[in-house]
This record gives sequence, structure tokens and C-alpha cells, in this order.
Amino acid sequence: MRVLGLDLGTRTLGLAISDETKTIATPLYTIRYEEEDYEHLFDELQKVLNEFSIEKFVLGLPKNMDNSMGEHALLSVDFKEKLEERFQLPVILQDERLTTVEATNYMVKFDISRKKRKKKIDSLAANIILQTYLDKGRI
Repeated sequence: MRVLGLDLGTRTLGLAISDETKTIATPLYTIRYEEEDYEHLFDELQKVLNEFSIEKFVLGLPKNMDNSMGEHALLSVDFKEKLEERFQLPVILQDERLTTVEATNYMVKFDISRKKRKKKIDSLAANIILQTYLDKGRI
């Protein structure tokens, strides 16, 4: 069984997946969608669930720096409820403050072009979200 990490944006959903030991997260890909067209996202997620044995989702929760919940965090909470209802799997909310900044800094450090960064940023952010969650479980 594996864990699927998700980074929800307004038009993209970054995906990352754990190994079977739930030790290492690996970026998968990014799904593009029309704003709030969750049916398309659910169809794409179903393909991942068909390919891999997923036991739960870890969804990034973009809290504000003062720990308050802004508009994007509330969208994630709403998406969590829709995911649970659709797939009947647990969805864990993982604080994702600064994960996109961390992902961008990582790619800049390794001299990845701006064009390639744009394509990979969401799945790498999902990877950081998922790896953070996996690392907490080992403490």
C-alpha cells in the first residue's frame, strides 16, 4: 500500500507517491484542470488508484504564515471532503507553508530552466508535502 501526496492549486494538482515502505516520496506528474472542475481531477486520480494500491491521500494545507486559514486553505479543506466522499479513503491535511518556495529553490540550485520548472513545480511541491508527512511518521 502507498500514500498519494497532493498539492492543489487553482488550475493544477501536483501528485507524488510513496514507495511501498512509506519511506520515500517520488514526484509523479501534474494534472491541469479548469478552475473547480473537480470531476476531471477525480477521473485522473481514479487512474492512479487503478494503477497503484493507495491507502490514503496527503493533501497540502496552505496556511498563512500566522497559522490562520485563508481562501486557499479553505479550498483545500473543501477538496478534502470531496475526496473522502468520492474515494472513501482517508485524507490527511499536511501544512505546506513555503513548499513551493522550497521546490523552486531546489530547482534553481540545480540549474533547471524556468520552462522546465513551470512544468515540474507542482509535483515537486506535492513530493515535499508527502515526504514531510512520511518523515513525521518515523519520529
